[in-house]
Amino acid sequence: MKYGFGVDLGGTTVKMGLFTQEGELLDKWEIATDTSEGGKNIPRDMAGSILFRMEGRGLKKDDCLGIGIGVPGQVWDDGTADAVNLGWKRVPVIGELTRITGLRAVGDNDANMAAMGEYWQGGGKGYSSLVLVTLGTGVGGGIIFDGKCLRGAHRAGGELGHIPVNPRETRRCGCGNRGCLEQYASATGCARLAREALASSDAPSALRSVEKVDARAVWDAAKSGDALALEIAGRYCDYLALGLASVAATVDPEALVIGGGVSRAGGILIEMTARRYRELAFNACKDTPILLASLGNDAGIYGAAAALL
Repeated sequence: MKYGFGVDLGGTTVKMGLFTQEGELLDKWEIATDTSEGGKNIPRDMAGSILFRMEGRGLKKDDCLGIGIGVPGQVWDDGTADAVNLGWKRVPVIGELTRITGLRAVGDNDANMAAMGEYWQGGGKGYSSLVLVTLGTGVGGGIIFDGKCLRGAHRAGGELGHIPVNPRETRRCGCGNRGCLEQYASATGCARLAREALASSDAPSALRSVEKVDARAVWDAAKSGDALALEIAGRYCDYLALGLASVAATVDPEALVIGGGVSRAGGILIEMTARRYRELAFNACKDTPILLASLGNDAGIYGAAAALL
């Protein structure tokens, strides 16, 4: 039996998992991310935690195929990584993991790793290609074809949150442009759509009695049949479906997979989005299934292990 480690490096915690070669998750844990001193201690901390786990389980280096890691930034061909929220600029993370542990290491952007995880053992399992869209504080994603991530010439492949969907928007996205999908289809964007709808209408709604109107409140109210919440949800799904139709016409995947915090809305989100998507999509892509991701916060460690194994 051979084993591999999957690592999902975040700004607050580092999630880690021990996997069999067949994709079974045997153990998972996390450590704090030490961003002091430009994050220089992070590779050492990760390597030390892996070695400690190996010792505890009686694993030798010959038992392990290596370490896969997802980084919240870019991992370049020379094994160095850039990650603004960690203070990293060309940090040799892959080389350091190998030097300290003696194990082979591979790495990629964390969103690509999440997409790989859903492809390998999650909501996209069984498909040869997929696009993962994660709907959280922002909108991210990854594109997988034949088991490989589409990274792009500038490592911008899968930056789905920055597909332009509204050329008339006056407010700027975090990326500096205007009218990006992220401004509407993120959890933050959903809350903004709700605030705008409540301010521009005097229609009765359960949302008016909610102390903090966030994406969860919108979808909970929509599920209960609240008319204004359903209107907000419909507008949200219009933007999301437009982004999905755009990427489908570009890469034509076998499946579109929706993850991230907003995806907890479940069936109503998928049904409303799929209905609008079929109206907008290029004819050849209209029947592309829209599915829910299934790995949750573990998608990153699964994907990192998949990239290795």
